[in-house]
Amino acid sequence: MEFNLKPGLTAELSIVVNPEHTAAHLGSGGVAVLATPMLIAIMEGASRNAVQPHLPEGWTTVGTLVNIRHLAATPVGMRVTARSTLTEVDGRRLVFAVEAYDEAEKVGEGQHERFIVSSERFLGKANAKRG
Repeated sequence: MEFNLKPGLTAELSIVVNPEHTAAHLGSGGVAVLATPMLIAIMEGASRNAVQPHLPEGWTTVGTLVNIRHLAATPVGMRVTARSTLTEVDGRRLVFAVEAYDEAEKVGEGQHERFIVSSERFLGKANAKRG
């Protein structure tokens, strides 16, 4: 299958930090600020959103690599926006530059890779693990 994706595609995803998004709630830390796993999830979501509209029906992307720096804490109640830009297409491997800002400053930056997969085939392999 041929995919016609070109570097430069972008998307953003925003959330308002709620208690369930915090490091204290997720167990990744003991403070009530945006958890790094949630920052990663927002960045991954923005990356997915950048390319999903350009994929054929039945195809999606899955995250395969995350390399980010969480630069600053964001308290509950503030909005965080992640922006993702497709920078490289290597067959079905996609590389994105990601960054995130809260209402006051830049809170994260890095690189994220995703891989294009057939949803049906991917889920079939995953479910086959159950026997």
